[in-house]
Amino acid sequence: MRLQILSDLHLETETFDPEPAEGAELLVLGGDIDSTWDGLERFRDWPQPVLFVAGNHEFDGRELTLAWPALRERCEQLGFTMLERQSIVRTGADGRRIRFVGTVRWCDFNLFGDAQRERVLRAAAYFMRVMRSTHHGVPFDAAAVLTEALACRDWLAEELARPAGDWDATVAITHFGPSFLSADPRYGSQPGTASFCNADDDLLPFADLWIHGHLHCRHDYRVRFDGHETRVVSNARGHSPRGEPQGYDGRFTVEV
Repeated sequence: MRLQILSDLHLETETFDPEPAEGAELLVLGGDIDSTWDGLERFRDWPQPVLFVAGNHEFDGRELTLAWPALRERCEQLGFTMLERQSIVRTGADGRRIRFVGTVRWCDFNLFGDAQRERVLRAAAYFMRVMRSTHHGVPFDAAAVLTEALACRDWLAEELARPAGDWDATVAITHFGPSFLSADPRYGSQPGTASFCNADDDLLPFADLWIHGHLHCRHDYRVRFDGHETRVVSNARGHSPRGEPQGYDGRFTVEV
């Protein structure tokens, strides 16, 4: 199955006209499409089925307990599928059945372990203030994000480890990066990187392809474990004032 991948379009401020990729059978939206949600309208009546995993900025200035059901309803109205701690199986033109396992997978700030915990949490506080979100009426701060992140992690680990079923390959979709290998090379091992990547390397072998966004740079690398190979891909666009979309290919596709 050939997948077109888009994420981090930030259509609330960016000018970008997404176009279907030739030969694609399904479009994956990996989050941070538009913090106002208005830009999701551009994917109504898309010629291929659309799978959407939310990013952190889909919740900017919102109460999460209300935003989740409202966002799901918006996606249903637009005719595409949102995955949050859910999996779905789709059949490609070649007859192969692909399992898609999706969750935002909030960051748990454990990328560098205990050694940098204090510095990581100080950096995380800044990103949470930018979001200005609440959860059950209180600020969605680093502690609240951690709680959600661990719930995502538990679900993801359990779902990926399910015994082989009626699918031929597994694609994991998370907004946050699954490994330090996905760190933005501009920032590397700075404490703030732990707000963008998780240490989910142990889960990578359970997927054939892992799609993520969040970091405003592109990635396409492979990780091998005992003869199994997992391809990790991000096709994030980013912000024009920072030059991040330079060379961006909105028709980028991968085969799974």
